[in-house]
Amino acid sequence: MPEAHYARRYPYGAEVVPGGGVHFRIWAPICHRVEAVIEGGPAVELRPEEGGWFSGPAEGVGPGARYRYRLDGEPSLFPDPASRFQPEGVHGPSEVVDPRGFAWNDYAWKGVPAEGQVLYELHIGTFTPEGTWAAAAARLPDLAELGITALCVMPVADFPGRFGWGYDGVCPYAPTRLYGTPDDMRRFVDAAHALGIGVLLDVVYNHFGPDGNYIREFAPQFLSTIHKTEWGEPFNFDGPDSGPVREFFVSNAGYWVDEFHVDGLRLDATQAMFDDSPEHVIATLARRVREVARGRATFVMGENEPQEAQLVKAPEEGGYGLDALWNDDLHHAARVALTGKNEGYFTDYLGGPQEFVSAAKWGFLYQGQQYRWHRRRRGTPAFGVPRNRFVAFIENHDQVANSGRGQRVHQLTSPGRWRAMTAYLLLGPETPMLFQGQEYASTRPFLYFADHHPELAALVHAGRREQMRRFRSLSGPEGQRLLLDPADRRTFEACKLDPAERSTRAEWVQLHRDLIALRKTDPGLRAGHTGGVVDGAVLGDHAFVLRFFHPGGGDRLLVVNLGRDLILEPAPEPLLAPPARGLFWHPVWSSEDPRYGGQGTAPLDTEDNWQIPGEAAVLLAARGA
Repeated sequence: MPEAHYARRYPYGAEVVPGGGVHFRIWAPICHRVEAVIEGGPAVELRPEEGGWFSGPAEGVGPGARYRYRLDGEPSLFPDPASRFQPEGVHGPSEVVDPRGFAWNDYAWKGVPAEGQVLYELHIGTFTPEGTWAAAAARLPDLAELGITALCVMPVADFPGRFGWGYDGVCPYAPTRLYGTPDDMRRFVDAAHALGIGVLLDVVYNHFGPDGNYIREFAPQFLSTIHKTEWGEPFNFDGPDSGPVREFFVSNAGYWVDEFHVDGLRLDATQAMFDDSPEHVIATLARRVREVARGRATFVMGENEPQEAQLVKAPEEGGYGLDALWNDDLHHAARVALTGKNEGYFTDYLGGPQEFVSAAKWGFLYQGQQYRWHRRRRGTPAFGVPRNRFVAFIENHDQVANSGRGQRVHQLTSPGRWRAMTAYLLLGPETPMLFQGQEYASTRPFLYFADHHPELAALVHAGRREQMRRFRSLSGPEGQRLLLDPADRRTFEACKLDPAERSTRAEWVQLHRDLIALRKTDPGLRAGHTGGVVDGAVLGDHAFVLRFFHPGGGDRLLVVNLGRDLILEPAPEPLLAPPARGLFWHPVWSSEDPRYGGQGTAPLDTEDNWQIPGEAAVLLAARGA
């Protein structure tokens, strides 16, 4: 196999060569000699290249072959940091994978554009009792029928142990063996596309997990000596020898889109992706995702705790070109409004109506003001950012787990307030996201779980307890006892959704299905979602109104009241005025519809002025008397 005739797809890893054999390539700048040791086969010495690279072919080797690397003739063998599959776990041998062996059926798929999305976050290991790609694929028709347009799959890059969230991954190119094979993941994506659902993958480009990370044996230059994070050493994106490090992760972003047909990424904790280079690595990888998509629409969103609006601004405006950012501000305000607690990192939120009006109009609530929890200013101005660039949610993996017991928010509030807040989420102008099971008010918790060896597991459990002490209610002995051991398999098993529960909670499914359908089809709402004017006003201590202005006069009002019944007498608020003389506001949808478990809805806009039901949300349109 003449090596010069093979053009590699990616700079790192083992690639099957057309016509036979495998080509290996690895960056190991601290090594003088690297061998690929094939199980049941030869040890292939790789040829050194400039810059610390080693590469070479192995004839008579093909898909399914397992291998490790030997460095400088030492007896220890190490898995490939760019392994495509770790069938025996992150400490075992790597397996050669040929992506060309999978027959795709999604060639007509157009991708996931930035506008019009309804997202759904899920964890493959707990989305079904089986916890596999195949089992998750069998549940996709339910999500398609609900109206979900794209999934946000929690990290799948392989990690140690029998279960975990995935944020401690150490093999960024290898889908974890816990959920199936790489082709099982491809089948899942293919099945989603067949149902009209996109797939976004959560990726962690800010640190490696503490166990199973062998990168130091090859290239300690991967880790920054300048920057620090709370999770460990961040990656070296801007120091000496950072070029191969940047390419490792930029190629990884393209790899998932190219070889697994995912429609985009969710970038975890972008504030910990430190980079002082002329072009930030986030901008580089976002561009790579779009390049390899070859015309398919892609969606790249970020988690960014400091709320830096430049991440979603265009590169020509000095931004990084992401499509969206998660909006923690909205979640925090909703959580306080629904539970009455603003302890811990909810300290800077009141849960009042002005916060929901401001979030609908401007996205982030903190765009440079003082933030007591951090003892510094938080956020940057985002007034020009389109509202659909903010991802809104009232549950996600972190926030549910941080409730101590891992309880769902509907278990911490009243049914009426939960229905009303769900309406605000799914009808509002931001891109909404649900968390697995939220659509039927699942009673299953979502807790922090991570399977580590005993010494590390004890440290993780202690760290989790210390982290939760930030919440006053969890800081005492009683609260600390609520925090289950993350390494106990029972903690993980408790989080698995029960498919039978969905069929017994039809009113919640109907609520979400109807709201998503309204979001997609109502012209008055759509005008506000696609750049039209949305304004709002506070109506009372717990009540507010959003008005979606429609160019043709088909305005919509969304009235939300999280408190008791409210009579507006007087009602000097212009947003409540009908768009023309002789028109009145009539309910077209109400969270108090008996189909959802409500008590029915009387008229709001009456001759006796406005009468707003308590713990309810009502969508209104203007019509004749």
